[in-house]
This record gives sequence, C-alpha cells and structure tokens, in this order.
Amino acid sequence: MKDETQAQPLAEAQRPHLDTVVHAAMGRFTGGLSPAALTTATLDWSLHLMGSPERRMKLAQHAWENAWEAWNAAMMAATGYESAESNRRRAADKRFHGEGWNSLPYNLLSNWFLLQQDWWEEATAPIDGLDPAHQRIVSFAARQTLDMLSPSNTALTNPDVVGQTQAEGGQNLIRGLRHWLDDVNQVVAGAHRPHPDYRVGETIATTPGDVVFRNRLIELIRYKPAKASVHAEPILLVPAWIMKYYILDLSPHNSLVAFLLYQGFEVYVISWKNPGREDADLGLQDYLDLGLAAAIDTIAPTPDDRLHAVGYCLGGTLLAAGAAAMARDDDARLKTLSLLAAQVDFTEAGELSLFINESQVAFLEDIMAMQGYLRADQMSGAFQMLRSNDLIWSRVIRHYLLGERTAMNDLMAWNADTTRMPAQMHSEYLREMFLDNRLARGQFEVADGPVALTDIRAPIFSLATETDHVSPWESVYKINLLTDTDVTFCLTASGHNGGVLSEPGHPRRHYRLSEKKEGKPYRSAERWLSETEEIDGSWWPAWSAWLTESSGAKRSVAIDPPKSYAAAPGTYVFG
Repeated sequence: MKDETQAQPLAEAQRPHLDTVVHAAMGRFTGGLSPAALTTATLDWSLHLMGSPERRMKLAQHAWENAWEAWNAAMMAATGYESAESNRRRAADKRFHGEGWNSLPYNLLSNWFLLQQDWWEEATAPIDGLDPAHQRIVSFAARQTLDMLSPSNTALTNPDVVGQTQAEGGQNLIRGLRHWLDDVNQVVAGAHRPHPDYRVGETIATTPGDVVFRNRLIELIRYKPAKASVHAEPILLVPAWIMKYYILDLSPHNSLVAFLLYQGFEVYVISWKNPGREDADLGLQDYLDLGLAAAIDTIAPTPDDRLHAVGYCLGGTLLAAGAAAMARDDDARLKTLSLLAAQVDFTEAGELSLFINESQVAFLEDIMAMQGYLRADQMSGAFQMLRSNDLIWSRVIRHYLLGERTAMNDLMAWNADTTRMPAQMHSEYLREMFLDNRLARGQFEVADGPVALTDIRAPIFSLATETDHVSPWESVYKINLLTDTDVTFCLTASGHNGGVLSEPGHPRRHYRLSEKKEGKPYRSAERWLSETEEIDGSWWPAWSAWLTESSGAKRSVAIDPPKSYAAAPGTYVFG
C-alpha cells in the first residue's frame, strides 16, 4: 500500500512556487518583459540625476529653450510663417512627412512632440557613475513611451487619418475596427491562420525533396538535385530553431535552396520540430546531438566524407560551437563553414541585449516553468519594440485608423508562422551565450569539455546585414577577431531576413566583400567598412563562387534517395 506520508512531500515538490506562478501571470501582461529590470534601471538613473545638480540645471535650461521655441513657433504659425528649425526637425522624422503636417494645428503638434523628444534624449543621456546598461534601458524606455504618445498615432491628431475619415464618412474607422477584432480573435485563438495565397508545400516551400532522416527533434530534408552531376561536397543548411526552416525556401524566385541546386550542389536542410511541453527538457546539447550531429552523421557517415555547413542566425551560433567541438575532436568532415547573420560574441549584441539581464532571464524562466516552453508572442514583444515605429505604430495607423491592410507577401506569411522555444534550451542559451558569453571566451562546453573557436581550421564565409536589429553587423564581424582561419566577410544591404533573401535581380541590393587570410592582421569594423568597396547586386553569386572554389571534383548523384520518410516539406514544419 502506498505511504501517504511520503507522497505528500513529492506532491509539494512538484507544485510550482507561488513566485513562479505570479511571475508567469505578470508575463502575460508585459509581453514576457521583467518589470523589475526596468524599475531597477529607472531608480539608478533617478538617483544619479538627483546627485548631479549641474546636469539638472542644464536640463532646466534646455527645457526653457524648448518651451521658448515652441511658443515662438506658435506665434509665427499664427501669422502664417514657420521657422526653418521646425521644418528641419519635422523633415527628419518620417512619421511627419505627409503634406497635412505642414498646416495648423498639426505642424504645431508635431513640433511640440519633437521638442519633448529632444528633451528626453538629453535627460536620458549618459551620466557619470550611471551603469551604462541602465542608461540604455532608461533611454530605450523613454523612447518607447514617446513613440506611443506621438500625435501620429491617434485619429484626431493625424491629418492623414482626419482627411481619410472626412473623405469616406468614417468607413475607414469601421473597417479598422473589423481589422482589430479580427486580429484580437486570432490572438485569443492562439493559432496562426494560413493565408490562402501562401500555403506551405503548395505555394511556398515547394522545392521537391524528401525527408531522409527523422528523430525526436529534427527532420532532415534532402532536395532533389537539379543536375545529374554535382559538386563533391553536399551542403547542409542549419536554420535557427526560432523560425521555420522554409525562410530558405520561400517562393521559387527567392529560394536560396533552389538557387544552390541550380548551381550544381546537393542540398540538405534541417527542419526543427516545434517543441511542446513534453520537450521542456531539451537543452543545447540535445540541439547539438539530435540536430547538428545527427544531420552530419546522416550526410557524411564516414571520417573521409566532407560537406559544406551553413548556419543561419541561431543556427549559425550552434554550428560554430559544433564546428569547434569537431575540430577539438579531430573530426575533419566540415569542408567549409558559412555563417549567415550569426553571432559568436554577444558583448555588443545591439539593443536586443537590453532585454537580456539576470532579472529578465529569471523572469522568463518562471514563465517557461509553467508551460514548458516560451511562446512566440512572449518573444516577439522585445523584437517589435526594437522597431516600434515600423512594426507596431505604423501598423496601428494603417490597419486600424486608415482601415487598410498591408498586402501580404511570402516573407510576411513565413514570419506569421511562429515557433516555440523549449524551456531548458532557451534558459541555457540566454545564460551561456548572452549573459556569460561563454562561446567567445572558450568556456562553452560541448559533450565532455569546453570548445575554442580558434580550433576551427575550415575556411569561413561570414555574412552580415547593414540594418540588422537581431545580429548587428559589427557584432557579426567579430568572427574575424575570434578565429584563426581564413575568413571571407560579406556585408549586404537590408536587415536580418531581407538581407539574406537577396536573390539575383532583387532591386536596391549591394554588398561588400573581402577575405582575411589566416595570420593576417585584424582590421576594425569601422576601418573595414571605409576600405572595402561597395558592389551592386546580390551576394548569392559571390558566395556560390566561394563554395565552388572550395569544392572537389564533380560526382554523379541519384535523383531520389534510398529511403524517404515523407515528401518535402515534411511533417515537423506544420507543428
């Protein structure tokens, strides 16, 4: 008979702590952001500002000057004139570019708002003794608050919305209400409704292929070769597990997979499982073993086999750690490494690092403890706030005030197809990579010991994008500093996803490219930028040429694999 006195402590141990429950409940209202982190930073800033009387006097003087400018602008506007300074300030902010902002009262509203923004930028600038991380958090929070309060965001103070409402008799606001209700219903339902024009396996992710390996974590897809003979080494694409793999196989015209196939390569890609509560125990080592290592063992089963490995975003970080472990263990199966918008050093990870501190990570761990994973909406708040004007407020204006819908495209459809992060893996990633930067320091452990990026001997192609808010290009550039092998570094136009999807013929694309040979001196990112020529067009052909130059003689290849578990795009992509 079961001992009830022994069962009770076990039940108590399994019950989540009250603090965990409270933090998880708070996370539902804060988008997964820790209130304590912002409060601590604000308190630190306030105390240092109170202890800096000269700084406060300068702020008071700045406030008086801005108030006088606002009054003077109002007086000039009353007589039909506007100061050149007001015009200059408004022209520098794309929110106020419409013709309606040049007339009363909207010109005054925008000018007063921009003067307030100017004062807060000064108020939250660095102060002697203030923790730089806290200063950046407070400055960021002030900017987000001001962005929310912009006169462009309300129907009565936006001349474009006022004009549209008058022209349509308010029908735009009725449509906007319908759009808002539709979006709310989708959020409440907790499920993404596929767009009829963009369905996985039907209109996007359509390159023919087969799932040739499957385990608890991945499906490995081998695409049907486009040519009877291919380069000696196949290519393995390792996407981030925070995204669905088909970012690399969107539409036929911008599919990186299809491009590589027609360049004469045999191509494989990892399709990560979208984890549920049952996968909460999966850690970074599992992603290395069940993901990267399992895929490599399938493609290159013998020590003499070789392949080109390509990692995108977090997939590139994982690949760099795995490649270092393989080099440590004298495993030479990686012929080359390509890291696309991937960081291996997180000391300068951009504004995203504002959301990664001990308070924030502990808060996220409590949220994940209640559900076993982190949902996409609990991650998206931070990413959206990095570009709140583009990703939040411009959407509010267009969809809900003007009653318009942004035309869907394949990239937007992919972006809406969200994924989750297992609790243990995400906690380890945030702590070991972001907080402790263990990979760059040679302290990150794979299997039985730490790995060092300097052990990697395979040549590296590293891609960064100019306006990347997730992997800032200066941070990606540090691969030149942290490795002792040949590194070809490429900087291309656009952002984290758009820069990677820069197919030949894409308008307004350019790139810079140079090679740093092993043993050559390091150049700073700023010097590299000034000394490297800009080239018009897509970076894809240059990368393909680099891969081809690093490949062996061509070989014949079978179109169909010996065994197929399912046709591409597989089953995990629908999870």
